[in-house]
Amino acid sequence: MSAVLHRNFAKTLPTVATGDGPYLVDTTGKRYIDASGGAAVSCLGHSHPKVIARIRDQLGQVAFAHTSFFTNAPTEQLARLLVDQAPTGFGDGKAAFVGSGSEAMEVALKLTRQYFIEKGEPQRCKFIARNMAYHGNTLGALAVGGHMQRREPYAPMLMEVGRVSPCYAYRQQKSDETEGQYAERLIDELEAEIHHLGTAMAFVVEPVAGASLGCAPPVAGYFKGIRALCDRHGILLIADEVMCGMGRTGSLFAMEQEGVTPDIITVAKGLGAGYQPISAVLASQKVTDVLAAGSGTLANGHTYMSHAVACAGALAVLEVITEENLLDNVVRQGGRLRRQLDQRFGAHPHVGDIRGRGLFLAIELVADRQTKTPFDPVNGLAAMIKDVARENGLICYPSAGCVDGVAGDHVLLAPPFIIDQDHIDEICDKLQATLEQCLAAVPSPTI
Repeated sequence: MSAVLHRNFAKTLPTVATGDGPYLVDTTGKRYIDASGGAAVSCLGHSHPKVIARIRDQLGQVAFAHTSFFTNAPTEQLARLLVDQAPTGFGDGKAAFVGSGSEAMEVALKLTRQYFIEKGEPQRCKFIARNMAYHGNTLGALAVGGHMQRREPYAPMLMEVGRVSPCYAYRQQKSDETEGQYAERLIDELEAEIHHLGTAMAFVVEPVAGASLGCAPPVAGYFKGIRALCDRHGILLIADEVMCGMGRTGSLFAMEQEGVTPDIITVAKGLGAGYQPISAVLASQKVTDVLAAGSGTLANGHTYMSHAVACAGALAVLEVITEENLLDNVVRQGGRLRRQLDQRFGAHPHVGDIRGRGLFLAIELVADRQTKTPFDPVNGLAAMIKDVARENGLICYPSAGCVDGVAGDHVLLAPPFIIDQDHIDEICDKLQATLEQCLAAVPSPTI
């Protein structure tokens, strides 16, 4: 019996042995194409020699020195690279490095509170976030998250957060609304919530919604309107790019495509590509200038901040993305993957929507295509797809609850940036076989 506190006590998982580009290989020799990068993490696949060599080299120098005593070269280089490549208007901001996306969100939330205290507005103490968002698994991140199932057990422990609708055009844009009208309605809703709270500090938002909604992109004009609204009311805009950032949507920062500069950006998964645990919080010059003129300190810290080995690995990841022109490949192969999904599933009676950007795509499954009725949650369709796909040699990321936190199934795909046409064919072949098996096994009446 395993002594590991696994996610599911009842399941016996295969044991991974090696990684080979976009493939994982278990101890029996079975190969799995990693079409989701785990959870949109492994953007370079599992065996890039430059990243591995850089981590080994850094281990041979120094692994760890506490940030209250020392800085280190990889940290300084990585921070400069990220700040220099941040969206236009970010200015001479700064970056902090911690160990996970959840930790990055905690730092961002605390940094926001510190900003307003030092700015002389301590009455501001509330965040606003969207329903059906996921921002991490620590208590602060869960509080701003809007996925009810994940929040429910811990609800009494979570701070109060203002809540608005997500930008989820497939289900929530009205049939008689243009994209512009839909965007304006969402912006008006946020403004009403700002007035309702009266003490708002920041709006926390994923540029392209990730695991909870399945790669739901914003409609045109949404973020420009949000940026203008935040400026008008003096609140910060926090972009959670933990899942959709670092090239996943075809640009290094997902918000670049909106022509908008956030005040704080969090990144994680693709930053280290899974080679080391790492995440980052980028604070714009607007934020850091207030701290510099005040206490001159960051009020919260973590033991493993700016870990030299993790930062060295992340620096190598970003260098590989540039040197191998992988953002171009994300756009090119993302277009090919999207076309294949449209060709194979675009008219499928149980596929309601295919959406996303770059190599960050999802299929939403429905019991009835015309009415958009989801499958009954009792069927456990998403969980079934995950298991059957793995049996078929495919790693993908199915999730449930995209409609209301309980009902609604989608399959998220986020393969490595290094894939080619043959990999896309293999992903789509195995996904098609998996969906045929699973859809045949569940009833499809309306609920």
